[in-house]
Amino acid sequence: MGDQSRPKFEIIRVTAEPGVCGFSCIIEAQKKASDLVSIKITGSECKQIQRLSRNIREMNLRELFTPLTQNPVYTFAKKAGCHASCPIPMAILKAVEVAMDMAIPRDVLIRFESSSGEKSHEDQ
Repeated sequence: MGDQSRPKFEIIRVTAEPGVCGFSCIIEAQKKASDLVSIKITGSECKQIQRLSRNIREMNLRELFTPLTQNPVYTFAKKAGCHASCPIPMAILKAVEVAMDMAIPRDVLIRFESSSGEKSHEDQ
């Protein structure tokens, strides 16, 4: 007889660097069942992200595709007092997607481009 033990799933590890606040964190997502992923957030000195990490411990497939205003990650982020433009909730969802084999791991980037030489909105 072959090994009938439960297969182990890879831990998806994301380093999220949110910008000027400097409160980076590590997000780990690991598939536990066909439709369930555990979530662990560590390393942040941000009080809001620490509160968020205590409340979002796992996510199922149905929750992953819940509309933004009802998505549990964003609901818990709101309750934790996260800033509206904080990229950590999005990073959590990206990690969960990869852990569920719903996406391939690719870096996400927001780049501010210089607008020198261009008219500002006020000048137009």
